[in-house]
Amino acid sequence: MRLIPLIAAAVMMTVPLVSACGPQGAGNTTEPVAAVPVDEPVMPPDAPPQEEVASPDTPPPTGSGAPDPTAPAAMPVVPIGTGCAAEIGDAAAAALVKRCIAVSPATRPPCNVANECALIQGEIDRSCAQYGPKETRPSQCVG
Repeated sequence: MRLIPLIAAAVMMTVPLVSACGPQGAGNTTEPVAAVPVDEPVMPPDAPPQEEVASPDTPPPTGSGAPDPTAPAAMPVVPIGTGCAAEIGDAAAAALVKRCIAVSPATRPPCNVANECALIQGEIDRSCAQYGPKETRPSQCVG
C-alpha cells in the first residue's frame, strides 16, 4: 500500500519536466539545430562476430574465389538418379520415407528419397531406440 503514494509522487515530479519540453507560447522561435555527426557504433572487444548487412544500393562483393565463411551453407545438389529411390526403387524408397516420418521426433529429419537409404534407415533406428524397454513402439519400428 505504501507503493501507490511513491508512484504518484514520481508521476507528479515528471509532469513539469515533460511540459517544459513543449512550446511555451506563440512568441517562441525555433532556431535551426546544427547537425551532430554520429559515430559508427563501436563493438566491445569481447563481443561475438556480427553479420554485416549490405544496403540495397551496394553491389555484391567480388570475391577472391575463396568461400565466404559467413555465408549460409548452400543445399547440396543431388543428381537425378541418386539417393534411396535409385538404390531400391521409387515405391520401396517412398515406403521407407513414410516409416521414417512416422517415427522421427526430429524437426528436420533426413526422411527424403533424395538421401541415401542408409541415412533414412539410420534415422528410423535412432528414433526407435529412444523407446524404453517397457514402452510400446510404433508398428513402423518393426520391419
